[in-house]
Amino acid sequence: MPSYKIDRVTEDVRRELSAILREVKDPRVKDCLLSVVRVEVTNDLSYCTVYVSTVEGMEQTKTAVKGLKSAAGYIRRELGKRLSLRHVPEMLFKPTDSIEYGAHISRILNDLDLPEDGESDDEL
Repeated sequence: MPSYKIDRVTEDVRRELSAILREVKDPRVKDCLLSVVRVEVTNDLSYCTVYVSTVEGMEQTKTAVKGLKSAAGYIRRELGKRLSLRHVPEMLFKPTDSIEYGAHISRILNDLDLPEDGESDDEL
């Protein structure tokens, strides 16, 4: 039987974390464009793995994760205030380069010379 509660809590945590991260005053977090890519919550709601990424690259993401780890207590307290959970999960922050990878794929696709729908091969 699927667990809809875990999915709902995961989505709520992701939404609230995105808002909380904008309020963190640590310069390692504040000075970059940080986004929450994915959130995974364990079945017993004790741990929450948060995958974050920046546009600036993997090194900036790793620096931001260090700032998030130092602000984990504040983030967890704010999350507890905003969500009505009996137990607020412990946050584990992990860097990922998915935004950078997506931009790289987009550049590759834009560089391809594909004929548009209106063009035919007879013109070549």
